[in-house]
Amino acid sequence: MNRRSWFNRFAKAAARATGKPMAFVVAGATILVWAITGPLFKYSDTWQLVINTSTTIVTFLMVFLIQNTQNRDSDAIQIKLDELIRAANGAHTALLDLEELDDEDLARIRDLYVEIAAKSRKAMEAGKDDTGTPFVHIENVEANHNEARLKPAKSESRAPHAKKRVSR
Repeated sequence: MNRRSWFNRFAKAAARATGKPMAFVVAGATILVWAITGPLFKYSDTWQLVINTSTTIVTFLMVFLIQNTQNRDSDAIQIKLDELIRAANGAHTALLDLEELDDEDLARIRDLYVEIAAKSRKAMEAGKDDTGTPFVHIENVEANHNEARLKPAKSESRAPHAKKRVSR
């Protein structure tokens, strides 16, 4: 289970190293040395080009490392949340892969939960209990989602060797 690609290992190590205070100190010291050498190089175009090019290259590469780390962390959090939903008695398992829904379906589900929150606040204002697991009618969203998942895309062919998707 510990078979990560070389890039994942590198990205994780680089993210850890660059996220430490010493990396900030090194970056700050580099800029300080560059600034101090300005008079020595008479603030030439080459002197400016060195720092501009260096910072651009570092920034460009760091974007990819940060995105890789963020994607991995996001995937891990989604899996953990999915497991909590799956394991919770009475939880809607149709919510397991919300990140795969389109914006309209997400908005409909969010509206359902906003409505529950509003009702709970109203109940609290009236001195009632706001705990419990009120019913959330998400069948329409779930049906639309399952139907969309089962339909092949226009460019997708249904080859005999293609994997079948299982609906919930």
